[in-house]
Amino acid sequence: MGTRGREIIGMDVDKLLDLLNRAYASEWLAYYQYWLGAKLIKGPMKDAVAAELNLHAAEELNHAVMLSGRILQLGGTPVLAPEGWAKLSPCKYDAPQDPYVTVLLDQNIEGEQCAITTYKALMDATKDKDMVTYNLALAILEQEIEHEEDLQSLREDLDLMVVRGSK
Repeated sequence: MGTRGREIIGMDVDKLLDLLNRAYASEWLAYYQYWLGAKLIKGPMKDAVAAELNLHAAEELNHAVMLSGRILQLGGTPVLAPEGWAKLSPCKYDAPQDPYVTVLLDQNIEGEQCAITTYKALMDATKDKDMVTYNLALAILEQEIEHEEDLQSLREDLDLMVVRGSK
């Protein structure tokens, strides 16, 4: 990393790298959870939900790319092995053991809610201290909020199908 680029950060860079690596680990777990869920999904509206899961998987992978770039800019090293992802991530990985569509949606909604909390905390930590990371976290947060909304809308549609189907 450039010396001046590191000097302008108004916080402990090692602490910042830890926060970034935690978010990075979460993104890899989210990517895999979405990707695998899209392959295994069963139930009503499975094609529409799988398409959304695949889209979210691609966006989560892009978040990991963005975060790794910032980690490297700061002179850090992204988590090097998948085993480290689950240990470091503030968000849990929910294996899609039950591939029913509503179960997968509920798991992924919970994951998005954790991601929203993670990026809000990263923004709080970097506000007025590291605007580059702050803006990165804001951009990712916007997508995570959109993901939560998309998944909740699909869940509501499924719930309405069940209610209307039982009448």
